[in-house]
Amino acid sequence: MSLFSAISVSASGMEAQRTRAELLVENLANAETTRTPGGGPYRRKDAVFTTDSPETPFQSIFNSQVGSTSAGVAVSEITVDQRDPEQRYMPGHPDADARGYVAFPRINPAEDMVDLMSASRSYQANVAAISAVKDMIQRSIDLFR
Repeated sequence: MSLFSAISVSASGMEAQRTRAELLVENLANAETTRTPGGGPYRRKDAVFTTDSPETPFQSIFNSQVGSTSAGVAVSEITVDQRDPEQRYMPGHPDADARGYVAFPRINPAEDMVDLMSASRSYQANVAAISAVKDMIQRSIDLFR
């Protein structure tokens, strides 16, 4: 694996974690949203990761000849929670049904905050990896002087 492909792998990880963090923040912001334009309460969203090979056509031919492969990460899909919403008895609420129950999203703010901290730390780890590779490249250049 070359140093530049290591940067590419870390960059793909940063992009995937950014998408995950955006979804987690959206979930937290809508934890109490009972009415959406599509009808019903907000539905929790989550990112599904998959391995990705961020290659150009030249890299794929080169890697097949050399036998070197590097895999990054990408968001393959964004899932939407399809479980039944949480029902709370609130007869005075404007979105209450005939029985007085209001449908709320199935979001656990504590769980999403922990996931958000994990996404942030993963992003920071990728930044540190890119910084280390950048330092290695700089030291290699200094050796040639």
